[in-house]
Amino acid sequence: MNDETPEPDVDDIEIDLLLEALYRRYHYDFRHYARASIKRRLIQARGRLGMSSFSALQDRLLHDPDMLARLLNYLTVQVSEMFRDPSYFRALREKVIPHLRTYPSLKVWIAGCSNGEEVYSLAMLFREEGLEQRTIFYATDINPKALKAAEAGVYPLDQIRKFTENHQKSGARTSLSDYYVADYDRAIFDSSLRANIVFSDHSLATDSVFGEMHLISCRNVLIYFDRALQERAVGLFEESLVRRGFLGLGRKESLRFSDHAAGFADFVREEKIYQRRER
Repeated sequence: MNDETPEPDVDDIEIDLLLEALYRRYHYDFRHYARASIKRRLIQARGRLGMSSFSALQDRLLHDPDMLARLLNYLTVQVSEMFRDPSYFRALREKVIPHLRTYPSLKVWIAGCSNGEEVYSLAMLFREEGLEQRTIFYATDINPKALKAAEAGVYPLDQIRKFTENHQKSGARTSLSDYYVADYDRAIFDSSLRANIVFSDHSLATDSVFGEMHLISCRNVLIYFDRALQERAVGLFEESLVRRGFLGLGRKESLRFSDHAAGFADFVREEKIYQRRER
């Protein structure tokens, strides 16, 4: 019988040290992201950034501030599309919006907004439903480059066909073409959509609650967190929502096994839309 403890993998040790360095030097905390996912992205970054090891990448990160932005582009997922999963937006339109109409003013938080596709989708939906002028949208992400892209509101023209299809399936009352102008290979979205949007850096791993929200949409973000960080994020959402406010998650995400599950009720079960219970 061999009682010897297996030696830890060198790559895993180096990754632990790299993530700790990233947190201590720049206060970006990826230590509780799902390990398989973060390791896969770091392997990609190591190769494409021309580093021989994770230790070499750590050294460069600590001594070259320009490396931070480059690394964040690998560590954060910036894949989305407007009105992604149209049935989710149809459910918001048909089942959540009637409740939101009862409020004189509204706050909506899009957590992990990436390049802005979801916040623009919600701004358009709220405009179509006559609620845009009474709503402030908070679009947050940890990646400054993504926030800058989101604020610009410019997307490749070859994505518009898919965006348009999704928009129509969401129960749209207008045409997506009403919201943008084509310029060569780009679609530039109407700046008026940004009038009520606040773009801000916010980390679900380290930052706290910053307001009382009527709707929080955080889709396809929790799947990249480990259990401890998922619990922290859902706790923030529960604390941030007004009484009987709404939380929307991604299709592969659920509150079923969360420590905070008792604080929410299923509202549209098939679309992972929850309503905060009264305290």
